[in-house]
Amino acid sequence: MKTLNEYLAMPYRMEIVEDHTEGGFVVSFPELPGCITCGETLETAVANAQDAKKAWLEAAIADGVTIQAVAFQHLAQFIKPHIF
Repeated sequence: MKTLNEYLAMPYRMEIVEDHTEGGFVVSFPELPGCITCGETLETAVANAQDAKKAWLEAAIADGVTIQAVAFQHLAQFIKPHIF
């Protein structure tokens, strides 16, 4: 099993959605079920998300929950193949 720091270093996908009804932003990590938070500003929402991710991982490790591996497929959209 990986350590907390190893999990925190993994590039879990963070989804940020602006809440047009209530205001602010909602942030979740799709690979970490139930790990969701919000913030009035984008900066606050992202900071809260990092805290939520850490708390989620700590609880999962303590409870022996299987933690999903990072899905690297979402990174493919940012990688452009080099054509020689």
